[in-house]
Amino acid sequence: MAQQERETSSLIGSDKVDGTAVYDADGEKIGSIERVMIEKMTGKVSYAVLSFGGFLGIGDDHYPLPWSSLKYNVELGGYQTMIPVEKLKGAPKYADENEWDWGATRTKGLSDYYGVAM
Repeated sequence: MAQQERETSSLIGSDKVDGTAVYDADGEKIGSIERVMIEKMTGKVSYAVLSFGGFLGIGDDHYPLPWSSLKYNVELGGYQTMIPVEKLKGAPKYADENEWDWGATRTKGLSDYYGVAM
């Protein structure tokens, strides 16, 4: 698929979001987006799953972040979050995607942790 079909000045294909670097408030790379979670009924992206904490992708944990906490930074060429790394390290996470439950209780826990309404 041609580049222009997967990205415009205001839109980006989900396949291009996966793997995009994520930076902290200081511009240091902290991980990458593993996947985005989209609400079926509205089409709204609710979460990005941040992969970080391991070495060269081995042993990474997966941290669902509210999509609203990420902003694309053109200079960095990736998404940037102002959530402090220490807060991220204490956030709900999973090592194996088979152990994560995206049910209402879990997503409410994420909303409560980050202080955002979902």
